[in-house]
Amino acid sequence: MSAVAKLGDHVIKNGQLIPSDQAVVPVALREVQYGFQTYESLRVLHGEVVHLEDHLERLRHSCDGIKLVPPCSYEDIGAWVHLLIESDHIGDATMKIQVYGGPEAMCFVMAAPLLSYPERYYRDGVKAITYHGERLLPTCKTGNLLLQYMALEEAKRQGGFEAILVDRKGDALEGTRSNFYAFHDGKLFTAPDEEVLGGVTRSRVLKACKKLGIEVVFRSPKESELDAGYYDEAFISATSMAAMPVTQINKVHLPGNRKRTLAICKMVRDWELTDN
Repeated sequence: MSAVAKLGDHVIKNGQLIPSDQAVVPVALREVQYGFQTYESLRVLHGEVVHLEDHLERLRHSCDGIKLVPPCSYEDIGAWVHLLIESDHIGDATMKIQVYGGPEAMCFVMAAPLLSYPERYYRDGVKAITYHGERLLPTCKTGNLLLQYMALEEAKRQGGFEAILVDRKGDALEGTRSNFYAFHDGKLFTAPDEEVLGGVTRSRVLKACKKLGIEVVFRSPKESELDAGYYDEAFISATSMAAMPVTQINKVHLPGNRKRTLAICKMVRDWELTDN
């Protein structure tokens, strides 16, 4: 009797279910060498995909933004996500859709253990640093991740969890893998949509703010303001983390009690189970 397939046993490539160790890309392919690629990361909870249609729509936006034509329809990709869940009996997982463009376009759907973080990160908050650099095509989720890699490694060297990218104007735009928000005088400041990656989770954060009566100001916090202690509470958001408190930026400790952030986080997590 053959063993029952489990999380990580298979990957889907262009609709075909293959063993994970066969999921490779040709290194000589120009599109691979140039990082002509888009991707999405999703959460699967109890066998159900969280906000699948929203992720597929953002994938479409990213592909359109860099003129990448997938080898299939977006409906096909959604079906392949469900196929992998069924074939590998997936309950909870982090799932990734990865699309390479070009004449030999490829789409991979793969799954890994669900990415989660220690409860103390939410209770005590995490440290972030600022890092000077600007993403290419910031509204698209592409495979051009060198800047994010360098910034995050620097954050780790300084004992931090995330790096906040600062542009040439001194605006603190977003994290290497997250959106960024900071409170001042009861108002929440965050970058304008056209300057950052529009997150599936970001849309839920803004929805939560509306329900909680929090005024949102679409103006990026300045690095100089962060260093001067202008903000009393900050957080980052992403699919894997919902809304995570940031209690230190560079050498500045933020005095806020994190209640607003945690209220937003709870709403975002609750919607993962009900808002599909």
